[in-house]
Amino acid sequence: QLHLVESGGGLVQPGGSLRLSCAASGATLDYYAIGWFRQVPGKEREGVSCIRNRDGMPFYADSVKGRFTISRDNAANTVYLQMNSLKPEDTAVYYCAAVTGFAITRGKLLLTPGDYWGQGTQVTVSS
Repeated sequence: QLHLVESGGGLVQPGGSLRLSCAASGATLDYYAIGWFRQVPGKEREGVSCIRNRDGMPFYADSVKGRFTISRDNAANTVYLQMNSLKPEDTAVYYCAAVTGFAITRGKLLLTPGDYWGQGTQVTVSS
């Protein structure tokens, strides 16, 4: 059974960078498409990025395109989310999950999560 653990969150000033990690155990990560979500209390969960399993192709929400980069290291069984030029509106709890489907509509990345989620990592962008 796939087990996911996020790390790398923290407090950063606007314009700064963070790299989130989603480390997998229990199964080989490259069998799964992995997505990053974020959620702010009281707001709807938002799909941020995902990486397709068969070819590693990345997908992004318009809100992060050009600033965030998703990648996977199969040897380390880990997916990363490099976040640059961070803005206060990027503040959220970030989760990784195996996804069973995704679509892009009107600039939003709609992710269909499967059964495997991490516990989340807090990202706070503030001066």
